[in-house]
Amino acid sequence: MKILFVCLGNICRSPLAQGIAEDYIRKNNLDISIDGAGTGNWHAGEAPFHYAQKVALEFGVDIANLKARQVTSLDFKNFDLLVGLDEKNVADLEKLGCSNVVKLGNYLEGNPDIPDPYFFDGYEGYADVYTLIEKGVINLINKEYKSN
Repeated sequence: MKILFVCLGNICRSPLAQGIAEDYIRKNNLDISIDGAGTGNWHAGEAPFHYAQKVALEFGVDIANLKARQVTSLDFKNFDLLVGLDEKNVADLEKLGCSNVVKLGNYLEGNPDIPDPYFFDGYEGYADVYTLIEKGVINLINKEYKSN
């Protein structure tokens, strides 16, 4: 199984989701490939935002080596599932022709959008976003991996 997490710029939410998923997969010895991308190209080649790296490390996950990239149409074929972090990401992927897309919130109670912490005023709230992403990622992997 191959999963691609997608947010806006691929420097906050999708790197967190990627790092959390890779950590969970490694700890549970699962056969799943993970990557991340953004719908935009503003941050292509950049490392995750420093606050995203900080919160990930606080939870024992290192995402410093990840690099942002923009999603491409090849991703629609190369990944079994594309996971948008909010409704806008899902809509953008669908407009590009992606049919194998879901929202991470589908795997959380209430189907919430994952807020973009890049637009927060400082570091406050990153831990809450991390916790939401972690719950969603674990639920997604447990549901989708076991159904394959």
